[in-house]
Amino acid sequence: MNCKVGIIGYGKMGKIRHKAIRNLSNAKVVALSEPSGGVEINSTPNISLDNIIKSKDIDAIIICTPNYLNKDLTIKSLSAGKHVFCEKPPCFTGKDMLEIIQAEKLSGKKLMYGFNHRHHDSIMKMKRNIDNNEFGKILWMRGRYGKSVTPDYYYQWRAKKDLAGGGILIDQGIHMLDLFLHLGGDFDSIKAEISNLYWNLEVEDNAFVILKNSETGMLANLHSTMTQWRHLFSLEVFMEKGYMVLNGLNTSTMSYGKEVLSIAKNRSSAPAAIWEDEIKTEYSDNNSWRYEMEHFFTAIDNDTEVTIGTSQDALQLMKIMDKIYEQKEF
Repeated sequence: MNCKVGIIGYGKMGKIRHKAIRNLSNAKVVALSEPSGGVEINSTPNISLDNIIKSKDIDAIIICTPNYLNKDLTIKSLSAGKHVFCEKPPCFTGKDMLEIIQAEKLSGKKLMYGFNHRHHDSIMKMKRNIDNNEFGKILWMRGRYGKSVTPDYYYQWRAKKDLAGGGILIDQGIHMLDLFLHLGGDFDSIKAEISNLYWNLEVEDNAFVILKNSETGMLANLHSTMTQWRHLFSLEVFMEKGYMVLNGLNTSTMSYGKEVLSIAKNRSSAPAAIWEDEIKTEYSDNNSWRYEMEHFFTAIDNDTEVTIGTSQDALQLMKIMDKIYEQKEF
């Protein structure tokens, strides 16, 4: 099957998704919807989002719009009989997500969410090691994900609560929370401090979050920030018999530095703090966009389940986001 695809929203993410689909043999973009574009964009018809959703010639829709549009466009597209791939965040609340899941069930179509960090080769390596129980159970995880923004951020939709749903946490920290869930499982205890001490926006510029799984004792700590004055990604997973530390993230701008995964077995004899026995792997390619699109369209082509970035993954994530934002003080 050659799945015919429409992309709603042709900014940065729409272009990234289009590029990834071009490399697939089982999908083709046949229409775009971008208000700022012309009649055609790169020889592809640019039509209204309503026409994309209603079109009988389109099988699947990729949603790459500002956050506040994601929920409604997902439900409308599913209800029109389309398979849907939507960028994060899926919606603003867990209640919103339940409405989406209801629409998904009624439609019988595939629904997948764009948490591309799960598809980085480094993260996939970490997941395999955890699933193979090579290092025993996870004791704790620590994630830092931050960037610097400029004053023009005030004028972007991401700085508006009603358009974005929140600040740096829902914009960027949500990826790290998703990785915690992907690698470690669920959390039932959530404590958070959310601040807006510098940018004085409608949304948070820092989130400090501590999560715990009461059954296993596993802990996770997240700092998501837009007052870091540099871009940084760091994910640490410490287990009974060793650790994995991922620093840097392979992106188009390389703002986060080289993506390097360090793995070592537990050191039980002094001196413990030596680094020579770490195995370091640098990942020079970002295959996540292609892997993600391949997963979505293979599920459509073979009528198999979406297994990564599912609606249930999104519900689990948004329930935690609810609990964090309930603790907001500013």
